[in-house]
Amino acid sequence: MNSSILIDSFKEFTKEKNIDRPTMMSVMEDVFRSMIRKQFIDDTNFEIIVNVENGDLEIWRKRIIISDEEEITDANKQIYLKEARKIEKDFEVGEEAAEVIGLEAFGRRAIQTLRQNLIQRIKEIDKNKLFQIYKDKEEELIMGEVYQIRPKEVLVRDSQGNELILPKSEQIQKDRYKKGDMIRAVVIKVDIINNNPKIIISRTANSFLERLFELEVPEIFDGLITIKKIVREPGERAKVAVESYDDRIDPVGACVGMKGSRIHGIVRELKNENIDIINYTNNLQLMIARAMNPAKITSMKIDEDTKRVSLFLKQDQVSLAIGKGGQNIRLAGKLVGYEIDVFRDNEDADTEDVKIEEFVDEIDSWAIDELKRIGLDTAKSVLALQKEELIRRTELEAETIEEILNILKKEFEEETESVSEKKEKEEEKEVEKEEEEKEK
Repeated sequence: MNSSILIDSFKEFTKEKNIDRPTMMSVMEDVFRSMIRKQFIDDTNFEIIVNVENGDLEIWRKRIIISDEEEITDANKQIYLKEARKIEKDFEVGEEAAEVIGLEAFGRRAIQTLRQNLIQRIKEIDKNKLFQIYKDKEEELIMGEVYQIRPKEVLVRDSQGNELILPKSEQIQKDRYKKGDMIRAVVIKVDIINNNPKIIISRTANSFLERLFELEVPEIFDGLITIKKIVREPGERAKVAVESYDDRIDPVGACVGMKGSRIHGIVRELKNENIDIINYTNNLQLMIARAMNPAKITSMKIDEDTKRVSLFLKQDQVSLAIGKGGQNIRLAGKLVGYEIDVFRDNEDADTEDVKIEEFVDEIDSWAIDELKRIGLDTAKSVLALQKEELIRRTELEAETIEEILNILKKEFEEETESVSEKKEKEEEKEVEKEEEEKEK
């Protein structure tokens, strides 16, 4: 292979990969020296000159000239005088003779191997470069195009054609994609797997919501408002605590925007995820009250040692405090860093509800005590929470929880049936009364 053809093809390849000239020159010299060592064992007396611009390549070998009567101990570094004078006529013993070694001296197979090694080295540099670029972009917002949809992941290409992976676990539950869709996400993890960079992106990470706020709210981007903490259940609900460094700026109002213009864009991106924006404060009681919004708290007791808060609310506020499937109380607890238990005010009893103690014949007393410990003192307050939330917040086994829920549900089903029966009897009496009047 002609050296100029080899260099030209390699130059085109490095241009596609956007490799700078110094790196290219260094790689070429390393690969050529590797080929020399395979052929001559030692490359210390070789000089490689590569001219990328015109495609010239010169490999020079330098050897010490010895007299024709001496014995050569290293053919790679010594040369007889008569052989040296074939290179240049006025050489003398003891001088250094330099000669050009052509590529053909290495053989066709060695040159093919060299070309493959060059390409492999550039690919490795390109992969390492991609890894470093995205390693520096961790937690940053990126945009890409969906090009393949798999059961467990969606493959996305960035503007340079690099592959990004959006796993199922990092997708919002309501997300639906088709090929060609443009999506936004944050880079959460960059690894090298089998010498290939693996870039994981996410739409469920808290940092994704934070980057969206920075995009939509200039005051956050400029540092006038800071996001203190984010807790969320992706696609369902989020609570964001914000603080302003300028007393003239209302952090909540700035994040919401005029008529909700700023927050609406974020909500749409997150598939209608409900976002509660909370004005951050160091006052723990006030912070808890704000975190429990929209529920209004009557009073609270904070236990610093156990990191638990007992909240007392009017009956009509309990369901608001707990939220759908326990979302509100769960997120509020994560936001303030305390486990929150909700209790009804004693004077505000629900006549249609049933106290949990009344089920002592069907539910073990220790299980009742455990439910009361977290503020669930009535049947409806227990039924308001999902099974998974009850398992998380109590020390009860999953089977015990399921049994309790079945008992409580049955109680209200029976009540519903008895009410229906009562209504039917009343209707029957009305019909009989009407018939008697007709007869009269």
